[in-house]
Amino acid sequence: MIFSFVKAQEKLISPPYLQIGDTIAIVAPAGILKNREATIARAKQLAESWGLKVVLGEHIFNKDSHFAGSDDERAADFQKALDNPNIKAIWSGRGGYGSVRVLDKLDYTFFLEHPKWIIGYSDITAFHSHIHNLGVETMHAMMGSSVDDKPELIVETLSTFKKAIFGEQLKYTIPSSKYNRKGEVSGQIVGGNLALLASMLGSNSEVDTNGKILFIEEIGEYKYSIDRMLQSLKRAGYFDKCKGLIIGDISKIKSNSTNWGHTIEELVLDVVKEYNFPVMFDFPAGHEPDNRALILGRKIELTVGTGQSSVVFEN
Repeated sequence: MIFSFVKAQEKLISPPYLQIGDTIAIVAPAGILKNREATIARAKQLAESWGLKVVLGEHIFNKDSHFAGSDDERAADFQKALDNPNIKAIWSGRGGYGSVRVLDKLDYTFFLEHPKWIIGYSDITAFHSHIHNLGVETMHAMMGSSVDDKPELIVETLSTFKKAIFGEQLKYTIPSSKYNRKGEVSGQIVGGNLALLASMLGSNSEVDTNGKILFIEEIGEYKYSIDRMLQSLKRAGYFDKCKGLIIGDISKIKSNSTNWGHTIEELVLDVVKEYNFPVMFDFPAGHEPDNRALILGRKIELTVGTGQSSVVFEN
């Protein structure tokens, strides 16, 4: 498989949106789904309530230490879903860690001839980045395990996920953070989990951010670790020709014995202080229950204002 970075002016292939009666596959390309049979059953029921058919990966509940089966088993489930023309989307059961271990085991030939939506977040960022460089859009959205969150907290998560998969336009207006850096720009949105983006550096899965708008989210890290990863992206040129930055949820920050001394927002602004692009904070996407769907690789209009800010996806 020959890879090339997708430049900002190149429009990516958009897989067909789902229709009533279509079939999706739920697979586990990363972490173990220990005692999550009931959770996946609820995720299946959710999709079926929307008129979709659901098949489960053969090895979805397998266990191999940290992972949902061996690398070969997880890759086999993903490959089968990629190659099955009747499956119109691949929905990750959960993230965790392990996607990067199967990326290079997969053959994307049929997928490129018959694109389908790859859906998930967190560790699934590895797939988002890899497939972006193949020239196909992907969907940063809830996973099967997300149905475990309290129903009243995931109303927007469910609503925007449904809108995304069935092709309704996504547009968001949120209250502006006092830390926002104002501006209006347009460009493809790329990104995902910060740790995964940093881990892709130097590989054929590293995303070119030239002329694009970068979205990042993170969970369970120290502030110094977040700074280190952002500095790594900076040294790799991620911000040199970036058009904008959207900061999603940065959740459950760990406490360090040495106080960092600044907020996460101040940390981010310090990293990008020499650049002129707008910065939006507090976008509701990431590891919190309110996890709004994003179509990665799609052109957006980003407006960062004082009272309100907005993200509007091209339809």
